Amino acid sequence: MTNAALIVAAGMSSRMGDFKPMLNIGSISIAQRVVATFKQAGIEKIVMITGYNATLLERHLSGNGIVFLRNEDYRTTQMFDSVCIGLRYLRDKCDRVLFTPVDIPLFTAATVRTLLESDAFLACPCVEGETGHPTMISASLFDSILADSGDQGLRGALERCGAVMVKVPVDDRGILHDADTPEDYRALLKYHNKQLVRPVLSVSLAREKVFFDGRAAMLLQLIDETQSVRSACQRMQMSYSSGWNVIRTLESQLSRTLIERSQGGAGGGKSSLTEDGKQLLDRYEAFSDALRDQAAALFEDYFEDIF
Repeated sequence: MTNAALIVAAGMSSRMGDFKPMLNIGSISIAQRVVATFKQAGIEKIVMITGYNATLLERHLSGNGIVFLRNEDYRTTQMFDSVCIGLRYLRDKCDRVLFTPVDIPLFTAATVRTLLESDAFLACPCVEGETGHPTMISASLFDSILADSGDQGLRGALERCGAVMVKVPVDDRGILHDADTPEDYRALLKYHNKQLVRPVLSVSLAREKVFFDGRAAMLLQLIDETQSVRSACQRMQMSYSSGWNVIRTLESQLSRTLIERSQGGAGGGKSSLTEDGKQLLDRYEAFSDALRDQAAALFEDYFEDIF
């Protein structure tokens, strides 16, 4: 199955009195930790809904391979509306989505993997009788949620979506800790007594120097989705000129055309991947997935008795 993550970070952090996504947990921010956990669990398609302080947050996370979508009406709408923006974007791009607000940063990758192993259409983690985040939602439920009135927010929409919420037992109290208020944040910091040790694998292809990596792969993926180099760059917080520099470097190193360009007309110009571009992207993603699986197994072999 194709899995995705949806992180909502559009709120104004009014109860906290500070901008929650960029508060630190250990040596990295709350937002960075949520993204890192999803990636550790093997989820590469990550969408974040921004609103308040959107440009600041997007720049803060610009090197993390995230698709950013904005809720321009964040001042007058609820979290449910931000979730709907993400579900509309993802409805034909994944089979399941793991949803969480950005201010619940301490759930583990093991919890994410346990949810993904469930056959449920709708599931949430549960520890000692208490439920938390992230929530796993099957793509088959997206249309029902998007058509919902929004009464009682996302909770109400999930109760009415036609599937029963399956509570998946986990040994992870991080699913419960949010950072809604200063008191919550202090409790969260207390709970976080050490950094999570894990293998972090970045896959790059090189000749004399690196010419293809995860960021370049995401650029190709978004060009394929949006049919526009400019739109792909905007979603990645990459400058248009930098995007074209990446493409030119790729094509030069591989001696192949990866992007087809058509001139603008009444409907404007567009760009799309050639068959060579699609093949490069598919093989890179499969190669990266295989390496991550092997790295996780090797990590357990070599470090399980230490950490």
